[in-house]
Amino acid sequence: MDIIRAVLGLTLLLGLCYIFSINRKKVDWRLVGIGMAMQIIFAFLVLKVPIVRAALNWVSGSFVLILDWTRKGAEFVFGNNVFPDKVGFVFAFQVLPAILVFSALSSLLYYLGILQRIVYVFAWFMNKTMRLSGAESLAAAANVFLGQTEAPLVVKPYLSKMTRSEILCLMTGGMATIAGSVFLAYMQILGGDDPVKQMEFGTHLLTASIMSAPAAIVAAKILFPVEDQSTISRSIEIPKEKIGTNVLEALSNGTTEGLKLAVNVAAMVLVFLAVIEMLNHFAMRIGDISGLNEWIVEATSGRYAGLKLEFLLGYLCAPIAWLIGIPMQDIVSVGQLIGEKTVLNEFIAYAHLGEMKDAAQISEKSVIISTYALCGFANFGSIGIQIGGIGSLAPNQRTTLSEFGLKALLGGTVAALMTAAIAGILI
Repeated sequence: MDIIRAVLGLTLLLGLCYIFSINRKKVDWRLVGIGMAMQIIFAFLVLKVPIVRAALNWVSGSFVLILDWTRKGAEFVFGNNVFPDKVGFVFAFQVLPAILVFSALSSLLYYLGILQRIVYVFAWFMNKTMRLSGAESLAAAANVFLGQTEAPLVVKPYLSKMTRSEILCLMTGGMATIAGSVFLAYMQILGGDDPVKQMEFGTHLLTASIMSAPAAIVAAKILFPVEDQSTISRSIEIPKEKIGTNVLEALSNGTTEGLKLAVNVAAMVLVFLAVIEMLNHFAMRIGDISGLNEWIVEATSGRYAGLKLEFLLGYLCAPIAWLIGIPMQDIVSVGQLIGEKTVLNEFIAYAHLGEMKDAAQISEKSVIISTYALCGFANFGSIGIQIGGIGSLAPNQRTTLSEFGLKALLGGTVAALMTAAIAGILI
């Protein structure tokens, strides 16, 4: 029954994109079929073929080593006494330092030309299989490793001349995938201090980000199909820009960028959690006056303390959780996470998923499917980030970026949910 629901969910998600398509007659169903096949085949290889899973586990194990090295650095700077078993301390002294370290390492890999070669291989594959333009292929591949703010730099020379369809594809890909810097943070949040669990969730997160790349292309090309194939340039050329004149400067620049990201993440989490508490305060007051709080406590068997944002998001998004194959007993809890990820951000959603996992509030299957569903930057705040970030690189595209903000959010959300539904079928 879970499989039937997931298949129904995939159909409805594709149908939702089709409803909001700008030109339904131009939808390339061959591209849609290839993109879906790529998702399913990759998921099957990782989840069902031991040798492929072992290879991805090896990659995840490398990230676990980076987390261990990060912890050593954090212990030297902050001391051993700042690691009590509390979420706030873990987030401040383990999660945020992981962002700094990976940002610096990414900068080093880019300086050495290693990251560009990996991106090129992925871009070439998608260019040949899905008949994408060179700029789209590069952007989609870069989004898997770099994220929505850094990936546009890879296609900077193309940005000003990209078509509207290509711009939406770029934006949707950024919404549907995660950056390597926060990848480490999510491994830490979900895996805790257990290296085996860190590696397990690292494999799922890496799989989700790779699967979501073709899913984002599928969603974007249904929402805004290519209207004239003859105008598409399929050449792939990565800019040879350096982010430093030597290794030390590359590391320094990466550390500085990582610091900005870490501070931004910390500030967003702090502010959003404060806003949640503010909204919950007034909502609980209304619940007390109306008597809704007592009814909610009784109706949910004490799961929710009253009329809170978590309760509202949980029941509002429960049908979405049902459609991606979440077991029935967990659809409200996972619906809450999906709502938090979309309305607030994925950091808060992953933090709450970690708490639910540790407290055994939801099943193991629900935890894994949720890991896939939350893996992406598709939230309202990302619209502003993309308009500001990409718009600064290509000012002539700012109007198009503003116009496509909500469509990119829809496409990125659909892509992540499609990835989760496919993973749920195979688990």
